[in-house]
Amino acid sequence: MREQIPVHIGERSYDVLIGPGVRSMLAEVIQGLGARRVAVVSARPAEWVPDTGVETVLLPARDGEPDKNLATVEALCAEFVRFGLTRNDAVVSCGGGTTTDVVGLAAALYHRGVPVVHLPTTLLAQVDASVGGKTAVNLPSGKNLVGAYWQPAAVLCDTDYLSTLPRREMLNGLGEIARCHFIGAGDLRGLGLAERIAASVRLKAGVVSADERDTGLRHILNYGHTLGHALELAGGFALRHGEAVAIGTIFAGLLAGALDRIGPGRVAEHREVVEFYGLPTALPEGIETAELIRLMRRDKKALTGLAFVLDGLGGAELVHDVSEQVVAEVLERMPRQPLGQLIEPAGCHGTGAPLA
Repeated sequence: MREQIPVHIGERSYDVLIGPGVRSMLAEVIQGLGARRVAVVSARPAEWVPDTGVETVLLPARDGEPDKNLATVEALCAEFVRFGLTRNDAVVSCGGGTTTDVVGLAAALYHRGVPVVHLPTTLLAQVDASVGGKTAVNLPSGKNLVGAYWQPAAVLCDTDYLSTLPRREMLNGLGEIARCHFIGAGDLRGLGLAERIAASVRLKAGVVSADERDTGLRHILNYGHTLGHALELAGGFALRHGEAVAIGTIFAGLLAGALDRIGPGRVAEHREVVEFYGLPTALPEGIETAELIRLMRRDKKALTGLAFVLDGLGGAELVHDVSEQVVAEVLERMPRQPLGQLIEPAGCHGTGAPLA
C-alpha cells in the first residue's frame, strides 16, 4: 500500500510518497522535472539506486556526523562542475539523514539552487530529515549552524529500504516518532511502522505548509532537540540523533512539569512513550550539567537566553528565557547511566511493528 502526502508551499509544493517500491518512480519524477542529467549522491550500494532515465553520475557518500560539514558540500559541488550539471538538471540523495542534509545544502548552493529529490533509506530520514526543506551542516562549535531552506522536488520513502536496517538504526528513527506524540500526531503506539511513518510525515507536512521558514509553528518540530543536540555534541556523537532526542523529550516533560505547564501524569507520559519504543531514558554519565547548559545556549532558538519547546495546556510551544537554575535542577534530578547501557536498551516494542 502506498500513500501520497502533499506538502503545500505554493510553487514549491511537492509530494512525499510512502510505501514499498516507491523508489521505482524516480525516473518518472526526473522526467517531470525536465532534467537531462542527474548527479546521484548515495551512501548505499549502487544497486539500491533506481534508474533515473537520464545520463547519471553516481557519487559515493557516507552517512554520519563526521562528514556533515562544509568540506563535504564543497567536494560535492566540485563533482557537479566536473559532470557539467546545470541549473536545469537535478541532484538525488540516497541515504540517511546526514546524507539528506548535506546533499540538500549542496543542491541549494550550487548555481544558487538546482532541484533535489530525496530517497531516504533510514527510518530517521523518512520520518523527519528528508521532509521540510531544512538543509544544514555542522561546525565544530555546534550542530546545523550553517544551512539553507531548500525544498525537494519530491521525496520517495521506500519502506523496502528499512528491512536491512540494524536494530540501533531503527531506534534512531523511533526517537523522532516518539516526540511526535507530544506535538500533535497523537498516540502512534498501536500502529504499524508504515502507518507511523505516514502519521509523522503528515504532521510535519502540515506544520511546514503553515510555517516554511521556522518563524512560529515550525518550532514545535524541535521538541526534545535542544537538549538532544547538546548531548550529541557533548558526547562526541556517541549517541545517535534519535537516541539523544528521546532523552531530550523526557527532559522536556520534566522541565514543563517544573514550570507548572503540565501535571505529573503528563510528565510521566513522556517517559512511558519513550520507554515503549525501547529508547534511552537517562543522561549518559560523564557529561556535566554546566557543559550541557553551555551548549544549549548556542541553540538557534535561544535569542536572549535558554529556549525550549515545551508542552502545555494549549499544546507544545516555544518558551523563551527559561531559568538556567531550573534547567540545571531538572538535569541534576535525571538519572544517569553508562553510555553502553543507554545505547543497548533491553527491549524495543516499536521495531517489531509490521511495515504494512
